[in-house]
Amino acid sequence: MSKLKYVGLAFVFLWFFAGGIQHFTNTEMFVSIMPPFLPLHYEAVYISGVFEIFGAVGLLVAATRRVAGLGLIALTVAVTPVNIYMWMNPQMFPDIPEWLLSIRLVVQVLLLACIWWSTKPTSAGSSI
Repeated sequence: MSKLKYVGLAFVFLWFFAGGIQHFTNTEMFVSIMPPFLPLHYEAVYISGVFEIFGAVGLLVAATRRVAGLGLIALTVAVTPVNIYMWMNPQMFPDIPEWLLSIRLVVQVLLLACIWWSTKPTSAGSSI
């Protein structure tokens, strides 16, 4: 695996591991950004936090890296309604600049690409 790919993998690990921990240490913030049409706000925040941590840890083991990456891609797509809701309702989040709400959507696409690339096997049959 190239050094650049390790950097991408480290970035993805840190993003999700730190983010997962934040789901438990800053729960109210995550609940506050949930769209009202989604059910079980607290449960969703805790469950997604667990999956972020498990996914991040799964990245550390070559044998589980690709599956963990695919899981983190699915999780990132699953939280897209929250990002879109925030972008479409900036008045509900006055502490966050509107441009930052737009950038979040771009960052999400870049994050998806980084997860895919950094967890993709380097050659046929290789999971390293």
